[in-house]
Amino acid sequence: MPDDLTDETAAAAKARRDRVFLVVVDDSPERGVALRYASLRTKKSGGRVALLRVVEPAGQVEWAGVGALMAEERREEAEKLLSVLAAEVHDITGGLPILLIREGEPRDELLALLEEDPRISILVLASSTAGSGPGPLIAALTGRYAAKLPVPMTIVPGALSDAELERVT
Repeated sequence: MPDDLTDETAAAAKARRDRVFLVVVDDSPERGVALRYASLRTKKSGGRVALLRVVEPAGQVEWAGVGALMAEERREEAEKLLSVLAAEVHDITGGLPILLIREGEPRDELLALLEEDPRISILVLASSTAGSGPGPLIAALTGRYAAKLPVPMTIVPGALSDAELERVT
């Protein structure tokens, strides 16, 4: 019987290490709350943070070279932003996050990533602090696209303070 407990304990420890909290990096002010929540959960319970930035695809441009340049600039901006956020994650967790950049519509790219990447265990989003609803991504994922979500989603109130985040993680 003790060997069974050892195996269960080892499996539980491995599951904690392998758990990946995915944060969608958009331009909302609530993004920081979701990032801090995921980082604190990772620090306290194990796992890793992944950051997803979805950039707009290059639209119809008359000259192909201009379109390629615009796409490259958007990717460079995404890389710079993710680099800054990765430093924040590292400061909290002591580990480096998984950095992901995709091109397309955020909802579609998020759902595709969740289907493709078995490492991702939990999606972390923060709700909008504006009175017009939780935000377009949360509205889509709790409404019409809820059945397509293959992992649990944690919705963090976007107005939580750092002290409140520490308390709830």
